[in-house]
Amino acid sequence: TPRQTFFKEEVRDDDLTLREETIAPDNFTRISEMDHLNMSRDDGPPAKEEAIREGSTTDGIECGRAKFAFQGENPDELNLKEGEVIRILEKRQGDWWANSFSKMTKYRSTRGDVRNYSFEEAVLSGLASDRGLFVPEEDSFPSLPPNALTEWASLSYQDLAVEILSLFIDAKEIPRRDLEVLVKKAYTFGDANYRHKDVAPLVKVKDNLHVLELFHGPTFAFKDIALQFLGHLFEYFLERKNKHSDSVHQVTVVGATSGDTGSSAIYGLRNKKNVEVFILYPNGRVSDIQEQQMTSVLDDSVHNLAVQYNLGAVNSINWARILAQIVYYFYAYFRLPTHEKVAFSVPTGNFGDILAGFYAKRLGLPLDKLIVATNDNDILHRFFSSGKYHRTHVNHTTSPSMDICVSSNFERYLFALGGDDAVVLKDWMTKFESTGKLTVQGSLLKKAQADMSWTQEVQATIKQYHVHHDYLFDPHTAIGVAAADHYLESESPDATVVVLATAHYGKFLPTVLDALKEDGGEVKQHPILKALETLPRRSHLIENSVVSVKAFVESHVQRRDAKEGGGFLSGLPQSLLLQGSLVVAAAGLVAFYALKK
Repeated sequence: TPRQTFFKEEVRDDDLTLREETIAPDNFTRISEMDHLNMSRDDGPPAKEEAIREGSTTDGIECGRAKFAFQGENPDELNLKEGEVIRILEKRQGDWWANSFSKMTKYRSTRGDVRNYSFEEAVLSGLASDRGLFVPEEDSFPSLPPNALTEWASLSYQDLAVEILSLFIDAKEIPRRDLEVLVKKAYTFGDANYRHKDVAPLVKVKDNLHVLELFHGPTFAFKDIALQFLGHLFEYFLERKNKHSDSVHQVTVVGATSGDTGSSAIYGLRNKKNVEVFILYPNGRVSDIQEQQMTSVLDDSVHNLAVQYNLGAVNSINWARILAQIVYYFYAYFRLPTHEKVAFSVPTGNFGDILAGFYAKRLGLPLDKLIVATNDNDILHRFFSSGKYHRTHVNHTTSPSMDICVSSNFERYLFALGGDDAVVLKDWMTKFESTGKLTVQGSLLKKAQADMSWTQEVQATIKQYHVHHDYLFDPHTAIGVAAADHYLESESPDATVVVLATAHYGKFLPTVLDALKEDGGEVKQHPILKALETLPRRSHLIENSVVSVKAFVESHVQRRDAKEGGGFLSGLPQSLLLQGSLVVAAAGLVAFYALKK
């Protein structure tokens, strides 16, 4: 029977190919032909394939189940439906070929009303229409290929990123060669991009404590790693849409930041075709360096809005950001001298960074513990210690990027904690949004505590590590180090802990110098950050109201469209701009389409 398939085949090297086929009603008899798969090679062990036609009861097997039996007792099985795609990975092992099978990854909302989205749809939507967050469908979450932990160990950051990203991004949406180009663009070594050839170098500070330096990107913050990639994704998808369309697809990004997200989003999205960026930040509540980085970008497509009073930021909700962050957990793990009892300590505000570690562990990375390091805004500490997730007021601290009262990405973890059950999650979130309270008890709380450790220690360890180990931390990373020390001293003294260094100390130099006092020595500002002081700046002071923000965004988009020949922008949804306190989905995370006729 002829195959009905788009059939993608990519030759990675002489011994490795990736093939994909679409399942159609007349294709159930043979998912793939034996000679096409080349599953038996020379005198190697014979391989056996069993599959059935739709409606067939000959073998007493339910329709749509394909069983692939090779050597051994446990053949791979997939439940297949019409229109689904099977990925067939072949790799030569000696004189014969080993094969593994998986479905194409599709995405759904945590709240259950949106299903079967492609990766592109999930990225460009950011937030689902039911206000849930996108996660892989429960039956299509990928797993590591056989021997991945061995074969990937020596890969460069860029090559490792391609391997991990391709598990979640099917070649039908982004061919592997295109993905390689996107990754290379996002993580290129050089002054204008990454200042370290390894992208995220792992530094040993003392015997059982290492620091993963995530601050070598253009804005000296870990968020560059995700947002540099996201910016190129936006541009890639838009260019492809516009190439085959009479209308011009454009994206307007509206975001809010309490710290580093704004500048990272601006640097990740600036100069991208058909992308316009509006960043909101609380006036007087971000560091001087953070404000200088944002407001010194004078591109016509970049707009900074200083919002009067306080601003609630709902950060890191775009799935592509989480996906990009999964990579560096693997990269750090592979560079450790030992892989026994490995833990990661993560300065945590919106839960996105540590959630990436949770997904890395779910993929198959053998991590012992993830340590949630919080400051005085301790909603996560309270949840993991007592099961109570209660909204409170924001306390302003010396680690402003963690000054968040609600961890927006936490919904994805709650979804997993509840067994990937959208009904359970929706009930939890409905109660939380109406009362500001959510409580988990019993076996679910024990499960959460098994996943995570937690520490509320905020005492500065900056001086101690500068004096004794000649290493400087920013205040956020110092919280992660304090949490790591607490974990090593009181819970697991023989563990190996990796602390995620989320920002360069120069972004918070006054706080660092205050911690060092007379022991500061010759601590100097990084020359790139120092140069920001002399650059011209532009921002717009705006009142804290939905009406004001919406009017500003729409007026500038209309002005752009008038200049370019007409067009329209669909209004910003009220699910995103919430009445009461102004809460906007974070920078680089939510995109609104405009079609220029």
